[in-house]
Amino acid sequence: ERGRVLLLKHRFRVGSGWGIPGGFLEKGEQPEDGLRRELCEEIGLELGVVELLFARTLRRPQQLELHYRCRARAVKEVRPRSQEIISAGWFAPDQLPPELSSDQRRLIERAIKTDANLPD
Repeated sequence: ERGRVLLLKHRFRVGSGWGIPGGFLEKGEQPEDGLRRELCEEIGLELGVVELLFARTLRRPQQLELHYRCRARAVKEVRPRSQEIISAGWFAPDQLPPELSSDQRRLIERAIKTDANLPD
């Protein structure tokens, strides 16, 4: 939903479970393809436009995270399709779940600031 943040409540996520959708690439898979596959598998969401906003590296575990701005195709509702996902929802940036981690909040704030500087 335009201007809203998609969050998933993940069974295996430390803390509250709520967070930005994510996943790992399969061998030989391109990042955008992995993003599309993960969201389709986990909640049945098909993406239209996908644009890279920023990347960050983590030391532990050693990995690279890519953060995207996405436009979903016609969305009626998002519903878990995977045992990993407990629930999914669209949230206004000022109405995020209170138990969302500070790291996830910072990533969302950064994405919103970066997105504001991109053309539509």
